[in-house]
Amino acid sequence: MRGRSAFLFACGAMLAGCAPAPGGGGGIVSTNPCADAMLVELVPRDRIAAISHYSQDPGATSIPLDLASRFRGTRGTAEEVVAMRPDLVIASSFTAPATRAAYARAGLRTLYLDSPLTIEASKAQVTELAAALGVPEKGRAMNARIDRAVAAAAASGPPVPALVWIGGNMVSGEGNLLDEMLRRAGFSNQAAHYGLQFTGTLPAERIVADPPRVMLVPDGQGRDSASRAAELRRRALAHARGRVSEAAFPRSLVNCGGPVIAGAMTRLAQIRRAVAQ
Repeated sequence: MRGRSAFLFACGAMLAGCAPAPGGGGGIVSTNPCADAMLVELVPRDRIAAISHYSQDPGATSIPLDLASRFRGTRGTAEEVVAMRPDLVIASSFTAPATRAAYARAGLRTLYLDSPLTIEASKAQVTELAAALGVPEKGRAMNARIDRAVAAAAASGPPVPALVWIGGNMVSGEGNLLDEMLRRAGFSNQAAHYGLQFTGTLPAERIVADPPRVMLVPDGQGRDSASRAAELRRRALAHARGRVSEAAFPRSLVNCGGPVIAGAMTRLAQIRRAVAQ
């Protein structure tokens, strides 16, 4: 009898270690800044327990800073997230295995989102997230807005060579979401012409020797290394063959898909029209 009691106690202890955290704090925690951009438009504020700290960083956010400041920020450590005991955790597909295991041990419901490389893949992600949140109709509305912006940005005539600067000497290359958006808006990606995949750095000499028609640059740069790099390029290109114009393209439009696509396509269409005049 004593042995049977000890056996039952041991079984109960093992099950308790795998059980969901009791009395969850509730709400949704996002450690994925691109999920933040979708989340804040798909659900009311009171459903969001925390968003990624990246969304509260001017150099990384894809949502307005005044909006991001209304939410609790999280650095996404397993200890911090588990302690909040949310109903749902939205994280990146790059989340470390140890963190994933911690979420699983705590019994947390999780959704891991990758970085979509095409507009259609991003729309599929919107649909997936909206379904997980129980608001599929809002996901359909968001995707319809994306479709309208893409259609409105379509341009006729030969593509305009463009180079998108992310900061410093780093540019956006071929094979990513922004590359497709450029093409849909009537541009050709000059970084792809240089043979650059995804993102990478370009020396000023390469650009001067074979310049684009327009450079899309981040706005709001201060007196930092990125600003100095941009100023050096301007001086060098002033003596280059052909006319190179420059247009502001907010850093917040570079990072993510989802609703960010609509804003990016609208801005790209404005730049394309201005260059064509």
